[in-house]
Amino acid sequence: MISQMNSENVVGFFRGRSILITGSTGFLGKVLVEKILRVQPHVKKLYLLVRANGVESATRRVQNEVTGKEIFQVLKEKYAGGFEDFIQEKVCPLAGDIIYEDLGLESAKLTELSKEVDIIVNGAATTNFYERYDVAFDSNVMGAKNICEFAKKCTKLKMLLHVSTAYVSGEQEGLILEKPFLMGQALSEGTQLDITSELNLIKETRRDLKANCCPEKTEKRTMKELGLKRARHFGWPNTYVFTKAMGEMLLGHLRGHLPVVIIRPSIITSILKEPLPGWTEGIRTIDSVIIGYAKQALPFFLVNLDLIMDVIPGDMVVNAMMVATAAHSEQPTQTVYHMTSSLRNPAPYAVLADTGHRYFFANPPRMGKKGERARLRRMRFFGTVARFRTHMAINYKLPLEILRWVNIALCGMLSRRYEEMSRKYRFIMHLVELYAPYTLFKGCFDDINTEKLRIAMKMQEEKHDGRHYFDFDPKSIDWEEYFYRVHIPGVVKYLCD
Repeated sequence: MISQMNSENVVGFFRGRSILITGSTGFLGKVLVEKILRVQPHVKKLYLLVRANGVESATRRVQNEVTGKEIFQVLKEKYAGGFEDFIQEKVCPLAGDIIYEDLGLESAKLTELSKEVDIIVNGAATTNFYERYDVAFDSNVMGAKNICEFAKKCTKLKMLLHVSTAYVSGEQEGLILEKPFLMGQALSEGTQLDITSELNLIKETRRDLKANCCPEKTEKRTMKELGLKRARHFGWPNTYVFTKAMGEMLLGHLRGHLPVVIIRPSIITSILKEPLPGWTEGIRTIDSVIIGYAKQALPFFLVNLDLIMDVIPGDMVVNAMMVATAAHSEQPTQTVYHMTSSLRNPAPYAVLADTGHRYFFANPPRMGKKGERARLRRMRFFGTVARFRTHMAINYKLPLEILRWVNIALCGMLSRRYEEMSRKYRFIMHLVELYAPYTLFKGCFDDINTEKLRIAMKMQEEKHDGRHYFDFDPKSIDWEEYFYRVHIPGVVKYLCD
């Protein structure tokens, strides 16, 4: 049952609350912290759990990686010389880590928090698609378990909100529902997932590596390959989405009567409206293509331009998180929300390609030491893996092999040229391997739960003539305008240095 919400009572809900936030140093975490402080300055306390050696180190991390960022400019202008005092009053950095039981906190601090915290937002995660299996498992699986166990100790808890990803669905086609995972559910037919067995496999593999005195580089490669192998065995394309799915399973299995909301965004992009349109951090799927083209390092890519590119601006995700938190407060249920655009306002990849070409031809990037304007060529796109591989074999792999033999014959005179071509080849193949499951994705994310939340919010806004602090309707986005005037300029400004 969704409580009737409008902007005023969402803002009011956060008044006087103490909120524990993990992942605040990430893009979405910063947007959330800033939004809460800007719309509800009377929040009691934001506890930001960050990896650090002690309180002083945690405080520096928060200052450098959260409140010191450009996104806080509106707040800095509002409070002027009093900004630091305001932050010190409202923000409490905590040195800890979700990979540990009790979040790595000392007993006294744990007791204090368990009596104080009203809301937990778990946004901490390892998002690298090709992460070491043990590292991803610790953060995305055991982290969810540890957060859940801590939440059960919080006597005042009104909500545990967990940030996942829509792509826990794997590479499904058709309409993908907002359904929670069952414990042990796998995507490959005929397989049964046992999370405890996966943990034991990780431990055994690490023991074997240490027993054989394997160098760090070998250990890292082995653990990365293990994660990818296990993910694909059970039907997921990479270690990231596989471990996020297991984290959701554990959360649903262990929550008991905790009020839980799981937010599953698709590809999160730069801020659409507030407080700083175009602001972004961290290179995501489509941003790799934009940056590669801007630097003329990516002349072509594997993507079907007719398929839907499911993206959602970061401020809309945060708006949905805050509304859902208020709407489901103290309800002993688990609800999944897809924060996606493919159903309500689908944008094909062709929109990104067209706006990208138009933007960079109108604003050619500067290249080289002298900063000359680049001579741009339109990027080529291959809609199938077969066409892409044929192109790579003829235009890269074969010339690279010829160059290798010529270089040997000339006693290494062409080594530099060979290394440059080899590096470019590996770069393109690596990007394609990572992103093909998304650039060739044929699923569509249902968002009936999210639409109900939007409708409840909209009806109350119309009744109360409220200000739209919390827009999260993708239908309001003009994709061509957004990419040309907001997102691509934001990527160039904040990510292309």
